Amino acid sequence: MASTALYYGVSLMDPGYVLTDCEEKPHLIPMKEDQETPALTPGAVRMRRCGYCLLKQPMRARHCKSCQRCVRRYDHHCPWIENCVGEKNHRVFILYLALQGLVLLWALRIAWSGFRAAVTWSEWFRTNVFLLAALVVIGVFTVVVVLLLVSHLYLISCNVTTWEFMSHHRISYLRQCDYDTNPFDRGVIRNLWSFFCTWGNVVWERVYYRDVLSTV
Repeated sequence: MASTALYYGVSLMDPGYVLTDCEEKPHLIPMKEDQETPALTPGAVRMRRCGYCLLKQPMRARHCKSCQRCVRRYDHHCPWIENCVGEKNHRVFILYLALQGLVLLWALRIAWSGFRAAVTWSEWFRTNVFLLAALVVIGVFTVVVVLLLVSHLYLISCNVTTWEFMSHHRISYLRQCDYDTNPFDRGVIRNLWSFFCTWGNVVWERVYYRDVLSTV
């Protein structure tokens, strides 16, 4: 019941759509979709204007071609939930994955305990063939969900989105940083606290602006 509620919740939630031009920080200079971001200066942080929505994207936002909307702190578009995972529903998505993992582990235990003993291997296989098939299918889904959950928790602890991790070299605000440098990383504890305990939209330009300029 809870798993179904979480599924519909994360599927129907607003992942953090960009509804209007971002005006959260003064002196933000809009730029076209194909224009590169120059080095930061104390008076300006470059922003992109989406070529599809024609809205100024806040930092870490991306246009999803499946949803046809720009999403704040875009992580990825999940075909399982038919929705984007972004700043507003990422926590619920993690909770959904954790609950699904527990349900699958419980199903594995039930399936394992249902095997019946037999005198010969052929008789055992005939008796337990359907249960064995179910165990294999559940096992595959369990591995997928657990790996997905672990990978997301790792990225969250580093304050990196899936999109940023996979496309670091193509993202304008990360290209000028070293590959091993993450301007949004505040340490594991603060990253986890910020993700799970901070509500509302985060102005990532301020975090990026402060951290990057401190190293210049």
